[in-house]
Amino acid sequence: MSSEFSIDDLKRILAEGAGGENELMGDIQDVAFEDLGYDSLALLETGIRIGREYGLEFEDTAFVDVDTPRDLVGVVNAHLLDHTARS
Repeated sequence: MSSEFSIDDLKRILAEGAGGENELMGDIQDVAFEDLGYDSLALLETGIRIGREYGLEFEDTAFVDVDTPRDLVGVVNAHLLDHTARS
């Protein structure tokens, strides 16, 4: 596993959460999750999946201001950096 969370990691986790049925193609970094068909519940589930896979714990509000995949990748990488610094 990489020490950095990438847009490709997010695409994979989103596809797994959708049962492999909703593979996201192309540059989605700045497309609103709403436009991609993901609501707040889907983002919460995505956060749980990321947390399990990367050994991270997110506050309940960690993804409140996350509108795009780029935003979410930034939040995860900030948590990874903080987690690595504490280890």
